[in-house]
Amino acid sequence: MRTHDQTVQQQFDPRAEAYRVSAVHAAGPDLVHAEALVRHAAARTDEALDVGCGAGHLAFTLAPHFGHTVALDPSPSMRAMVSAGALERNLRQIEVSAGQATSLPFDTGRFALVCTRYSAHHWTALEAALQEMGRVLRPGGHALIIDTLAGEDVLTDTYLQAMELLRDVSHVRNRSVGEWRSLLRAAGFAELEYRLWPTHLQFAAWVARMDTPAERIAAIRSLQNAAPREVRDTLAIEEDGSFSIRTALFWLRKAA
Repeated sequence: MRTHDQTVQQQFDPRAEAYRVSAVHAAGPDLVHAEALVRHAAARTDEALDVGCGAGHLAFTLAPHFGHTVALDPSPSMRAMVSAGALERNLRQIEVSAGQATSLPFDTGRFALVCTRYSAHHWTALEAALQEMGRVLRPGGHALIIDTLAGEDVLTDTYLQAMELLRDVSHVRNRSVGEWRSLLRAAGFAELEYRLWPTHLQFAAWVARMDTPAERIAAIRSLQNAAPREVRDTLAIEEDGSFSIRTALFWLRKAA
């Protein structure tokens, strides 16, 4: 029987290329806004850490503003993808590192920025991971958290979490804005800015990205077809199964 960490690696290691070319991951208003925030807060001598970097889209966006950026991920294929992408972009300041969010292999207070994008909903111990991110962040440093959110109400959330898990067995949970704020405060972060965007998920690309088995695709479509009107309206479920969720960005600071 696999552990969850092994499940995550099994899900993502063969799919680095799919995440490299994913329109949802490679672009978006959250990346544009993240770059604008960091541009005004970073110094060329600073170091940044991207936790759960995946195919490296956030690291590629932010690295030009730092002297050194570490892109950390447990998947060897994702790390190789980031190394190749950094070379292509002449981002020699990017270093890849193996590791888990709950046990970061870095000294306390090393980084001026710690960040993560579209990774935290796979973490089983989110509280511990945020504590670790706070530990390696220097006093007065910034944190940037980007992730998809839970459903707006308990009924919609039940359907959304079920769809997410059927599509990807490494999924743990999307959190609500309130849950995020509580967790971030407990980890010692002060919120400076919060932004929210709709994210459209084209169904065929969404399931293909994780190579979801046919029987689970059928189960997702069955759930969608059985969903009550308020769920269908909130998620904007379309005829082909495409739907929309929300992406949140939290811009934070650790106390000096």
